[in-house]
Amino acid sequence: MAFASRASRRLAVRLSLATVTAAVGMSALIAPAQAAPLWPGGPEAPTLPSFPGSSDPAAPVLPQPQIPRLAPANFSDPSISPSGGEVVGVAQPIAIRFNEAIGDRGAAERAIHITTSPAVDGHFYWINDSQVRWLPNEFYPAHTQVTVEAAGSRTDFSTEDSVITTADDATHTMTITRNGEVVKTMPTSMGKAGHETPNGTYLVGEKFRDMYMDSSTYGVPVDSPEGYRTYVEYATRISYSGIFVHAAPWSVDSQGYEDVSHGCLNVSTEDGRWFFENSQKGDPVVVVNSGGGTLSGSDGLGDWNR
Repeated sequence: MAFASRASRRLAVRLSLATVTAAVGMSALIAPAQAAPLWPGGPEAPTLPSFPGSSDPAAPVLPQPQIPRLAPANFSDPSISPSGGEVVGVAQPIAIRFNEAIGDRGAAERAIHITTSPAVDGHFYWINDSQVRWLPNEFYPAHTQVTVEAAGSRTDFSTEDSVITTADDATHTMTITRNGEVVKTMPTSMGKAGHETPNGTYLVGEKFRDMYMDSSTYGVPVDSPEGYRTYVEYATRISYSGIFVHAAPWSVDSQGYEDVSHGCLNVSTEDGRWFFENSQKGDPVVVVNSGGGTLSGSDGLGDWNR
């Protein structure tokens, strides 16, 4: 009986295994889509990182870009110079003129955003309560892109080639460089004794193909011993105190040798025309070795002398 019982049990186990094998085979025929896992280790798709802001607490947090924000403006939309699209010289200041007097100058400065490419460091200075200016600490590099934002006003401008003129009263010459290379040297005659041309950095301003220079506009009567009313050509203003680079054919014999002007930089007609045509607003003119003190920083074109 014991032998028969063990044989019966072995037969039952074999029948049970056959039944399980048949069931598995039938399942494979019925659902072939589940026959192979989609990914090694199981049929589930791997967990992907969620986007920032996802409700998934395990999702990685990606760094967010920092967007600079302007401080609240304590002024209405101002006017800005240079204007949009303008191309200027590498010494040109930025002027921001407000429609009202500014009591808190620090708050106003924090509400003005100036960006440059390449990056340029600079500083603010106030002309009065309704005008602030910004100047780079050194001349801009050539072809700098500048954006100014203040309240609802914005301007984009750029600099041209770096054109720098040095007028040396020790040698009575003007030397002009473009992007560091000398492109022109011209003899000049500056202010004579009692009218010495001030030292300092001037800025090219407005230009006149021809004009009358009248001493009475600067407080010296035309009929006085030092008075004059003279027709000149190719006059390029470099100060609001009446100093120009201009053609002076009457002083050609003195140019390069001695000072005979009332403060202007006298050059030949040919050189005056060249300077008129090759300089632009914001180009610096640096006067050195003169006995005339220093150009006032409040001249209007004397910003670099502050």
